[in-house]
Amino acid sequence: MTRSKSGARRELSLKIGDMVVYPAQGVAKVEGLEEKVIMDATMRFFVLRVLDSDKKIMVPENKVDSVDIRKVIEEDEVDEVFDILRERNVSFDHGTWNRRYRAYVEKIKTGSIFEIAEVLRDLNLIRADKNLSFGERKMLDTARRLLVQELSVAMKTTEDHIEKELDSLFTSG
Repeated sequence: MTRSKSGARRELSLKIGDMVVYPAQGVAKVEGLEEKVIMDATMRFFVLRVLDSDKKIMVPENKVDSVDIRKVIEEDEVDEVFDILRERNVSFDHGTWNRRYRAYVEKIKTGSIFEIAEVLRDLNLIRADKNLSFGERKMLDTARRLLVQELSVAMKTTEDHIEKELDSLFTSG
């Protein structure tokens, strides 16, 4: 199952050629369905290929719903992502950088593009006021990479185009 925008759980049916998001890994293409014998039991696995790393991930067919794989967002959800990125009236956890970092890690792990957009926005806003820690800079890069991948697929455009849009959002304030 996967979550809809409302948070409700829904079944996810995968087919070869689908573009999906694997939490914290990014956009992947469903390349096939393979059978493997494991401890005398035949199991079927969806074979996913992560676009930017070419990493192969095998997900048991009967576990697809429990790993929080989801389809790439639809075009109508893209505007919501950009609304989150444009928001500037945001309050931050003013605790230590490592407390913020742990909160950002949890958001990235959800695989939600909306949570990832919040991480990218927040870290860019913090960066405008002060230097980010090494961990926060890495988190910023991760959030940006995940967002660029999914938005480029959802909007049917290049990653370079998305990169430029993000740059203009955070340099123009």
